[in-house]
Amino acid sequence: MNSDPCTKSWFERLAHLLTREPQDREQLIELLREAQQNQLLKADALAMIEGVLNISEMQVRDIMIPRPQMIVIYEKQTITEFMPTVVESGHSRFPVMGDDHSEVLGILHAKDLLAYQDQKKTFDIKDILRPAVIVPESKRLDILLKEFRMNRNHMAIVVDEYGNIAGCVTIEDIIEQIVGEIEDEFDFNEEANIKQLEADEYVIKAHTPIDEFNTYFKANFSDQEFDTLGGLVLDTFGHVPKRGETTDIKPYKFTVLNADNRRVRLLKVNVGSQA
Repeated sequence: MNSDPCTKSWFERLAHLLTREPQDREQLIELLREAQQNQLLKADALAMIEGVLNISEMQVRDIMIPRPQMIVIYEKQTITEFMPTVVESGHSRFPVMGDDHSEVLGILHAKDLLAYQDQKKTFDIKDILRPAVIVPESKRLDILLKEFRMNRNHMAIVVDEYGNIAGCVTIEDIIEQIVGEIEDEFDFNEEANIKQLEADEYVIKAHTPIDEFNTYFKANFSDQEFDTLGGLVLDTFGHVPKRGETTDIKPYKFTVLNADNRRVRLLKVNVGSQA
């Protein structure tokens, strides 16, 4: 029988590789990456396996949409007032806030508005609100994903240890951790929020706190209304921008590098735009 490794099936080669029994998660990932390098696994498959392993160690706070970036509807708004938000955002679900803007009354499904399109039916937002799922920031992603699937929920409101609204998270946000995001040429260390590319050009994560940005660049952006740089930039755009869109907040020019239809993730900042 021919024992040439080149004639062995991919399964046999992978089984042979895994005879080195991994002792921990890091060794398992190392073996899987070696398998990918040996063309036993495709890069996309490896990325998804790593994503599955990662969500078991990640918490909701790691991926949630921060409160300043949440797109919400307010209880006192009329359907005419909030409909542009529904249409422009392209979302299917919206947290509905109470009078004091610190309480989520429920979740509005955009499809439930279809019954009111002829404007003949009296509209009361409370009639179509769905209950809001509340989860703590510390909840593990794999557990939340299981609960989403079991209960057929797609969105949860995230609260901090004091019960205050910290943000929101959707099932799509979790799945994205598994299937992966578009690889970006500006990838950098997960622990860093700011990376310098050139003398006047930087890449910054959108969740960077405004006070961190101010300290790094000796800037004086106000953090009274927004906590993160992403919240500040979103407010300037007036909509959730797409990749490549730019805006100026003097003396800085911000370019969106990574975003989806819910939030901005990565920004390029040019500090040489004063001229």
